[in-house]
Amino acid sequence: MKDRRRPNPATIHPIAGYVSLIYVKPTIQNPNIVVGDFTYIADSDFERHVTHHYDFIGDKLIIGKFCQIAAGVEFIMNGANHQMNAVSTFPFYTLEGWQMKSPSLGDLPLKGDTLIGNDVWIGQNATILPGVHIGDGAIIGANAVVGIDVEPYAIVVGNPARQVKRRFDDDLISLLEKLRWWDRAVDEINRLIPLLTSGDLEMVRRELQKLI
Repeated sequence: MKDRRRPNPATIHPIAGYVSLIYVKPTIQNPNIVVGDFTYIADSDFERHVTHHYDFIGDKLIIGKFCQIAAGVEFIMNGANHQMNAVSTFPFYTLEGWQMKSPSLGDLPLKGDTLIGNDVWIGQNATILPGVHIGDGAIIGANAVVGIDVEPYAIVVGNPARQVKRRFDDDLISLLEKLRWWDRAVDEINRLIPLLTSGDLEMVRRELQKLI
């Protein structure tokens, strides 16, 4: 192990002496946020990046393992949505003095839980809108505004975000989805690192075919 230390998902600061990057999982307080092992953010406070997340709605933000979340990323939850099936979208019920009861959840345009897969890289200042599903291995470009689902191992950019390419062909993506390296033990992942970090994709393909 590097520096004779084992990777530990319960560590908050995985880079000694550097407080502006944290493993997210051990810092979570909100029960409606679920984050997998070794996912990090380039910040010291993850939950401030999750906005409009209200208990009465009950939506969840679920993020997988080994995700890389850059500075300035925002996860906008369903509480940001206003009633759209009425003449006015103004949220009278949230502001003092107005005679309006809270609308039923059925009258709000709720999009469900937001789901982020494993080994997803989310670039700086990207915005993830409510109810989006992002597949394993996807890359979200800096400043992207993601309002649609993203396929595994796709690259999306822009506002609104659009897919510009897939990272690999169908065969290699299928092998990676079967491998699910992020679910393996730390020692096994360490042994896989030469494959996971190699740019020789044909060699990677051959070796994965042997493993699976």
